Amino acid sequence: MFIKYGLTIISLCATTILWAGSDWDYQNPKDWASANQQYQACAGINQSPIDIRDTVTANLPPLEFNYHTTAKSVQNIGHTMQIEFNQGASLVLDGQTFLLEQFHVHSPSENNINGQSYPMELHLVHASDKGELAVVALMFQHGLENEKLKHIWNSLPKKVGESNQLYSKNKADSYLPNNLEYYRFNGSLTTPPCSEGVRWVVFKEIQQASSEQIESFMELMGHPNNRPIQPIGARLILE
Repeated sequence: MFIKYGLTIISLCATTILWAGSDWDYQNPKDWASANQQYQACAGINQSPIDIRDTVTANLPPLEFNYHTTAKSVQNIGHTMQIEFNQGASLVLDGQTFLLEQFHVHSPSENNINGQSYPMELHLVHASDKGELAVVALMFQHGLENEKLKHIWNSLPKKVGESNQLYSKNKADSYLPNNLEYYRFNGSLTTPPCSEGVRWVVFKEIQQASSEQIESFMELMGHPNNRPIQPIGARLILE
């Protein structure tokens, strides 16, 4: 899972994230923990992604989204396409407010559901004023062209480091599914530095995107950009 990457160290609220340099890639994800001292968490016991199975039924509260802003830009950061939003969108989770920072895309999916991988997964990344992170994930299968993603896909920059402005009037809530039922677990960033303590929400409703949309993203990446499934360990997966 990506936060923000540039050519320098950046800060996301109170959390400092290192830029995605050349010391890691998707060819050797097992080597991330040894590639850099600051990536040692990649060998942790509560890592993401996971295969969502053997869930525990719980009385999960409804998610509170305040998604009234629009996307402002899309950037090719090499390992994914990152879409940033105008300020103001938020999610209330565990009694805390998490501001929507960006979403980005993985293909194929990073998380699995009952052993099934999906062609594409979208991560909505949020941060609290304490620097705590929450990620909301949506799975995509092959189907009809996704009108909500169409404008963004038409603006995807081809070169690493390029950024294009977005002028769509689609509000952030247009990317949410109709059914807001979800799975819940604790995990980590899915890219270095693999920091743990990330709150994960994965929607049950599977979205659709056309084969052309999925393939065009994969062609721009030039390689799969998903981390392998990590052990669940002693964690509970709630639904």
